[in-house]
Amino acid sequence: MSNKKKKKKKNAGPPLALVRLSQCMIVKNEEKNIEKALSWAKKIAFEQIVVDTGSTDKTVEIAEKMGAKVFHFKWIDDFAAAKNYAIEQATGNWIAFLDADEFFSIENANKVMMYLKKFQSDPQSKEKTLALSCKISNVDDEGKPFAVFAQWRIFRNLPHIRYVGKIHERLSINGEYATNIEDITIIHTGYTPSAYMEANKRERNVELLRRELEQNPDNLNLKAYLADSLLIGRLDDNVKEAEALYKEVINGGPEVTKAHIKSAYLFLIRNYLTKAEALNEAFELSRRSLEFDPVDPDFRYYYAIALYNKGDYLDAWNEFLKVEEMLINDTVLDQSRFVSTNSEQLFTYMARLATVLNDVSSFIRYTSMLLMADKTKQPLLSSYIATLLANNTSNDDTIGLLEKIYDLNDANDLLIIAKASKDCGAIELARLIVEMIKT
Repeated sequence: MSNKKKKKKKNAGPPLALVRLSQCMIVKNEEKNIEKALSWAKKIAFEQIVVDTGSTDKTVEIAEKMGAKVFHFKWIDDFAAAKNYAIEQATGNWIAFLDADEFFSIENANKVMMYLKKFQSDPQSKEKTLALSCKISNVDDEGKPFAVFAQWRIFRNLPHIRYVGKIHERLSINGEYATNIEDITIIHTGYTPSAYMEANKRERNVELLRRELEQNPDNLNLKAYLADSLLIGRLDDNVKEAEALYKEVINGGPEVTKAHIKSAYLFLIRNYLTKAEALNEAFELSRRSLEFDPVDPDFRYYYAIALYNKGDYLDAWNEFLKVEEMLINDTVLDQSRFVSTNSEQLFTYMARLATVLNDVSSFIRYTSMLLMADKTKQPLLSSYIATLLANNTSNDDTIGLLEKIYDLNDANDLLIIAKASKDCGAIELARLIVEMIKT
């Protein structure tokens, strides 16, 4: 008989939650995107389901080479039908449904799995959490976000969870059973102007939406979607039609989504701010938008611009300060389409207002921030130097302030300062800077 003692089994704790994630997508002619679309989920997905709706390029070939299960669905002008067919092919217990022009970063993909394991192992979550809502960031051709919103894209594979709507389809889930996840974001490249026009999405969507509106002529959400699609390309006739549709949207009832109302307000306000004869309408709409949502940073930003255009400079200054505070404190900026990605324009307005209000210290502060972002702006630098000298700042002190922005050991930076000094009449300062170049 062996004298070896049996080793006691270590207490390994509760078993890991079993998560089988099915990545699903519908595609057509996505050979430029399909590899990236499948790559992010390669290490976490139990299976990858690709439903092709009639590709004539190498989409199917690439997907198959990457190990995806490829199915074919005849396109019937119905996004929900195609997506539901994809869901029916999935055998996992969770589904991540992203389009071919959408992806998670690797870091966020790992977070997705972390959250799914958490919800799968919690008995209460199994009943209460049917879907995860995460941010979707639309990016432009340079990769900069221009719109951020939330959608349910990760959900349990259950028979009653399906998409509805032939276009701008949505999941048939009660919002009470969705959990919002703040720290994961889907990157969406498909609404960049180049990608949108290249794929002919605009014409397809406009046609489908017009058909839907024939059957549901009072559906304001469909009208908002149609206005959004019409604005791609911005032909004059389309802009006029979009304007009329958006006016209906902001005057509509409670069934209109908050996101659609925001889009409508922002388009109308921005459009009217470009027309001298419509500045009063821009002001009134911006005031109404703030009544609709007082904490929205974009609404407050455009309200401040409308005040500025009216000549109400002190009120505009105070509103811009509130927007800056939101920016500094990162307050509700996930709702922002413009402020969070265009702080330079905000600081430009504040520098102008500081001049009007004779607030020299604020002018210096905001102009310095603008020059730090782009030190080649010579007209702005000329104004900066002229303001310093007009307020009895010595040449030495002016050079000391400029040193915080420019590299005084760099001849190119010194040339920028010398030219700006000469342009604003600061000849002695220009001479000193030239001497620094020589040495």
